[in-house]
Amino acid sequence: MYPKKIAQDTAKVLQSYLTYQAVKTVIDQLSETNPTLAIWLSHYTSNSNIQDGEGYLEKLMVDNKELLLRILTVREHLAQNVLEFIPEMVNSNIVKANVEHRRHLLERLTQSPP
Repeated sequence: MYPKKIAQDTAKVLQSYLTYQAVKTVIDQLSETNPTLAIWLSHYTSNSNIQDGEGYLEKLMVDNKELLLRILTVREHLAQNVLEFIPEMVNSNIVKANVEHRRHLLERLTQSPP
């Protein structure tokens, strides 16, 4: 197992997810202040690969620099407010889920066949 590689891959996925959340937030904000731009960004995002957050942002840089800067600001804000909770939440959720899966497995193993 390569913990550093796993951590790098996880960070990349989380970074892309925060990009996605930032885009959703900006679309929500724009729907209140500039519905036309909100629709444009929504369609743009639907036709782009948002799963590759950095690639999405590179493409948006060409198409709309103002929105790019807004999304970058929101993404940074989300990261600052969310990331401190992630390690404990992930560990806790994995422990709980593992206990539940083990319990289900034990129940299946101890059930007598019909």
